[in-house]
Amino acid sequence: MLTRAQRIVIKVGSSLVTNQGKGLDHAALAGWAAQISALKQQSKEIILVSSGAIAEGMQRLNWEIRPHALYELQAAAAVGQMGLAQAYATGFAQYGLQTAQVLLTHEDLSDRKRYLNARSTLTTLLKLNVIPIINENDTVAIDEIRFGDNDTLAALVTNLVEADALIILTDQAGLFTSDPRRDPTARLLNEVNAGDPALEKMAGGVGSSISRGGMQTKVIAAKRAARSGANTIVASGHETDVLLRLSADEPIGTRFLATLPVLAARKQWLADYLQVRGYIRLDLGAVRAVSNDGKSLLPIGVVSVEGEFERGEAVSCLDSEGREIARGLINYSAVETQKILKQPSSAIESILGYVDEPELIHRNNLVLL
Repeated sequence: MLTRAQRIVIKVGSSLVTNQGKGLDHAALAGWAAQISALKQQSKEIILVSSGAIAEGMQRLNWEIRPHALYELQAAAAVGQMGLAQAYATGFAQYGLQTAQVLLTHEDLSDRKRYLNARSTLTTLLKLNVIPIINENDTVAIDEIRFGDNDTLAALVTNLVEADALIILTDQAGLFTSDPRRDPTARLLNEVNAGDPALEKMAGGVGSSISRGGMQTKVIAAKRAARSGANTIVASGHETDVLLRLSADEPIGTRFLATLPVLAARKQWLADYLQVRGYIRLDLGAVRAVSNDGKSLLPIGVVSVEGEFERGEAVSCLDSEGREIARGLINYSAVETQKILKQPSSAIESILGYVDEPELIHRNNLVLL
């Protein structure tokens, strides 16, 4: 699985780079640097997504409890990023490797130009044999534009650079049939298909007070990574030389196989990088036309509208049971859509006084989920 993978995104969680929230574990960071340098000797390109900035900032500010106020979290991130970047630079320098700090927000990737710029920057760094160290830009991110966890960020970066594989290292052994902390009969799953709906039901919640993610975010991250054809491994970062053993295809953790249809780059961007601004519910005929026939979505097939959105923003298309079947860029605002729903396209001009497009969402701006 990894022996043939050339470009790999590796995500390490807060519990693996900090002393249970008491600042950075410099010995652990040195260990990751040693293993990644060995992977580089195998001619592999590595991008590292690392948590730990807020935990480091909390330690430097002598805060024992993670704050809830956004401005305090931003302040802790600003302080902690200094230590995180310095620690990684020092660790990799021992092996003659340079690092680059890349801080991203969801807004960076939802804007098409900035998305392409981020892609160009990362691919250039890889060509220069530099190891990008990526983290969410918690210093400026607000709730509306944040990824929410670095598992999501790692999956989006995997798609962004078209990596061959994603490795998510955590404090759990992998995905179990149920929460092993509560169910002694829980069984570790060695190999599953990414995107299997049953997997999300098996995953539990947030694992610790330091991290924001949990096993469920890792399952969803594997599903996202699969959209660009990348396999994912979720494994314990406490395993000795885990990266080197995974690189030798030793069966550690859970392997999520990329069996989903691979989406074109623009479709990936539509599916994962844009934040949904509203919801529209479709009737059965519209669901069939969009899902089975590859048709554009017309206003006559929409039965209700939720949220406030403007023309050109991303909306989620739901079936009668509330399941998301697609998302896309809508041609009319929420107010306009409310006025023309259940109406034929020929009636748009008489209702609104103008017509921009006959389709509510054109098939070229629509991606099936």
